Amino acid sequence: MTEKTENNRRRIYLMRHGSVCYFDDKGRPFSPEDVPLDALGREQASAAGRVFADAGVQFDRVIVSGLPRTVETAAGVLQETGQLIEIEAWPQMQEIRGGKLSDIADADLKDAFTGAFEGLVPEHKQFLGGETIGELLDRVHPEIDRLRADPGWDTVLMVMHGGVNRAIMSYALTGQRLFLGSLAQTAGCINVMDVGEDADDWIVRISNYSPLSALQDDHRSTTMETYLAQYRKSRQP
Repeated sequence: MTEKTENNRRRIYLMRHGSVCYFDDKGRPFSPEDVPLDALGREQASAAGRVFADAGVQFDRVIVSGLPRTVETAAGVLQETGQLIEIEAWPQMQEIRGGKLSDIADADLKDAFTGAFEGLVPEHKQFLGGETIGELLDRVHPEIDRLRADPGWDTVLMVMHGGVNRAIMSYALTGQRLFLGSLAQTAGCINVMDVGEDADDWIVRISNYSPLSALQDDHRSTTMETYLAQYRKSRQP
């Protein structure tokens, strides 16, 4: 295990999985439980791995949600760092679950896609007509508490999802049961947080660092705005 620092803070490297394609060319959805990384997503995973390798970072644990896109991203990182380490799947950390897209009226599409990721989001807010923000927090916060209660690690890599990462970072930034929807999480991004022994001892060092686009000057749309535009094609006559 990596030697602890003087103040006993430990480090969490929190990534979002790399890019995937959720919709085909006609806007028809693929199963979000099964989609693999696309070519860009694999490149993002490798780029993140090179950042860790160049900095000499060694992980004590690697934790993913278990969905293929998180497993593949973590494997891409480890291939670059050269570590042979077990990848742990924590299913409770899977992405916030949407409902059936076809059940959402045209007039409600924008709010269904983007409303859960705008501003300070109320717990009753549903994502794509499915799980609420409160239900997501019910799953994610206890898992983070469980990780912090385990003394057997110093440096951990977590590869999760945009909504899950927001839940974790909102917890870190506020120490409360809040969800800050406007925290951007670019595909393949890296967040860096330190945690101490006290429950409220969180330090957010880096947020949404994208190795392939450090200034993120290639687009100004949010992830969900992009997905909405892709899905709308399926509703065109």
